[in-house]
Amino acid sequence: MRKNYLLTPGPTPLPPEVCQALGKPIIHHRTPQFQAILKEAGEGLKYVFQTQSDVFILTSSGTGAMEAAVANLLSAQEIAITVEGGKFGERWTELCKSYGVQAEVIKVEWGKAVDPAEIEKRLKNNPDIKAVFTTLCETSTGVVSDIEAIGKVVAKYNAVLVVDAISGLGAIDLKTDAWGVDVCVSGSQKGFMLPPGLAFISVSKKAWDLIAVSKSPRFYFDLKAAKKAIQSVDTPFTPAISLVIALVEVLKIMKQDGLDNIFKRHRIMADATKAAMKALGLELFAPSASSDVVTAVKVPAGVEGEKLVKTMRDVYGVTIAGGQAELKGKVFRFAHMGFIEEFDIIAGIACLEKVLKEAGYVFKLGAGVSAAEEVFLRK
Repeated sequence: MRKNYLLTPGPTPLPPEVCQALGKPIIHHRTPQFQAILKEAGEGLKYVFQTQSDVFILTSSGTGAMEAAVANLLSAQEIAITVEGGKFGERWTELCKSYGVQAEVIKVEWGKAVDPAEIEKRLKNNPDIKAVFTTLCETSTGVVSDIEAIGKVVAKYNAVLVVDAISGLGAIDLKTDAWGVDVCVSGSQKGFMLPPGLAFISVSKKAWDLIAVSKSPRFYFDLKAAKKAIQSVDTPFTPAISLVIALVEVLKIMKQDGLDNIFKRHRIMADATKAAMKALGLELFAPSASSDVVTAVKVPAGVEGEKLVKTMRDVYGVTIAGGQAELKGKVFRFAHMGFIEEFDIIAGIACLEKVLKEAGYVFKLGAGVSAAEEVFLRK
């Protein structure tokens, strides 16, 4: 018998209130009772998104909202900028190609953040660019982008700014309206502390103007249909009823805590995690742009990265994430988002120390835990 700790960048642990809500009896979705739930969820999402625009709830993973953004905004042969600084930035390019959109790719070294000046250079050189697709937090590298600065750049042009905030929203600050984010997409299984299965997307007036003339085919992810349905407090298709009910509970928790307190809590956990890694002599993968959502750490020489992750999970019940694509076996990713708190972090670091020691890595046992505790004591 053992307790399991989930410290991955999605899915994240579920609060008890959410588990209880998920166990409630199912209700019919075309009823006044569910309409009241849907309305409360919509208002709560506006609070977290920091927007006055409607936020649409889709029954899909976050990638569904990403696809909805591409399919609704653009037509085949139109041009968009995609920022590729990791596995999920590459997904924007893949989605554009699937719909015949010409992707003008900005390649960013993994572990670095995109320079807003490079985006402006592309926009200046090509007035036909319709959209800029970028990422708030690149989950594969732990890098956070300066969306506020990018928003100021894109606002000067006809293009719309689309942000993948799937792993960042609800954990780090993103002021959708104030920062000029025209389309913001997110998902349920990260900062929103829910199981996978819901995606969220907000749309500005500037973006609706593009949607009005887009000729790309879409059906299930047609935002015009979603907009028509939301006017009647409804959804165009059967929603994930239990997840929406649980979403209301999450939003109550988030409103009670307050966004500033939520962001502070994530920052402290991130600081503690990073301090622990440095105390263990480990190198951060993205030291200059590391997010408060997930910390990517280079696997030290002489240690097998994949074995490290598997041992922590299968032997000791602490699940972190390994590297993806070109980083497979080279980094591990330690998440600190959602329903994770300081003693989860301490337990994860203690387990990491034990497995590193067993692998023959040389360091002072307890150094990581001590460094993290020092951060928590100063909070």
